[in-house]
Amino acid sequence: MSKEKMKRIYICQSCNYRSFKWLGRCPDCGVWNSFTEEIETCASGISLNAGGCPERMSEIATRAEGCRIITGIKELDRVLGGGLVPGSVVLLGGEPGIGKSTLLLQFLGHISGLGNKVLYISGEESPEQIRMRAERLGIEMGGKEDFWLAGEVMLERIERYVSELSPMFLAVDSIQTVICEDLESAAGSISQIRESAARLIRMSKPRGLSVFLIGHVTKEGVIAGPRVLEHLVDTVLYFEGERGHAFRILRTVKNRYGPTHEIGVFEMTGAGLREIVNPSEIFLTSRSEAVAGSVVTVCLEGTRPMLVEIQALVSRSYLANPRRTSTGFDANRLAMLVAVGERHLGTVLYDKDIFINVAGGLRIIEPAADLAVLMAIVSSLKGIPIPGGTALFGEVGLTGEVRAVTMSGARLNEAARLGLKCCLIPWMGGKQSDTPKGLGVEFVRDVKVCAERLGL
Repeated sequence: MSKEKMKRIYICQSCNYRSFKWLGRCPDCGVWNSFTEEIETCASGISLNAGGCPERMSEIATRAEGCRIITGIKELDRVLGGGLVPGSVVLLGGEPGIGKSTLLLQFLGHISGLGNKVLYISGEESPEQIRMRAERLGIEMGGKEDFWLAGEVMLERIERYVSELSPMFLAVDSIQTVICEDLESAAGSISQIRESAARLIRMSKPRGLSVFLIGHVTKEGVIAGPRVLEHLVDTVLYFEGERGHAFRILRTVKNRYGPTHEIGVFEMTGAGLREIVNPSEIFLTSRSEAVAGSVVTVCLEGTRPMLVEIQALVSRSYLANPRRTSTGFDANRLAMLVAVGERHLGTVLYDKDIFINVAGGLRIIEPAADLAVLMAIVSSLKGIPIPGGTALFGEVGLTGEVRAVTMSGARLNEAARLGLKCCLIPWMGGKQSDTPKGLGVEFVRDVKVCAERLGL
């Protein structure tokens, strides 16, 4: 490669900021000693459709949407928008040991069993280790000549393997280990990640090759190679879960071929990941109904309603600044709900420690759980249990009103399906004619009326 096509720059390994000289502190993200010298080509653009001629929108064929590939894992199909689109590039991120490689291996094992040729590139484990995991997961390899495995990190060799084998599916575990010979920077640097991913994407589009890339997550909770990979790929999936829980949440962050914010629920077992078809029953399995501070709410993840138990514990504080701790619920919203409770319900909470927990390790990001969290706090403070078979949902405003939330009908149907008897919802949350049979629905306008209905 000629010197005219190469340039030396300094790149911040935290935010991808570029400079022609070394800087001690990044002016963009403020991180110290994050600049490394790298050599990149001036013509190494990442455009995937360079050279294409203009076409009329009406004359462009939409081949991708009509031939989705069913992965055989229903929860994975859900987060992908109904299946895998041929030629798409999927990035799967998550913390170490969360189950990314296990999910990928189960998926590839099922796909290869249907007669599809797959190529698994591993830069972290030997082929023998992967074969041992496949046997533990119960993936039958006997007679399957369509599952190819290689322990490789050099990008040029990976491209040669793809040209020779012509697989339908390519998996790279992980993209941080891939090295491009044209670059002098170390493996895992931003230049290596960006160039390796761009070349794999350019290679996959003309062939209709579906690519799965596994990406590591940094201590800040983002995929390593800050947002570089997320901008390049078609779909970004995050694998989440608490180490103390067996449940894993597969969440869609970006999807060019379907909806976002869908989730899939799995359980990690000794034989691999098991799909959870009905998450509501799992999250409510060990719930004790007659306990103060325990409330059931119906949250929405994508298009899926789920019943979740909200637990609250209010105790006297001996600290100058009482603790407000929440697990699975936004701490800022908790502080707001505490202020609403003191102002509109007359509860004394300024000298109390308050702990909120979403049972099962689920993380709630929508405001529909506000009413349940506030009522759980009041229930724990007064020591009065919420009546059994009751669910609450609704957004709480600063003036104490209970505001309507989306898809109330689907939430009510889920509550009725699991045998709940009563549900308190916002006044505009739905019409009486839309309520399921056997479920009593009460409409509340503000938090004070809701507390009175619950006997608090």
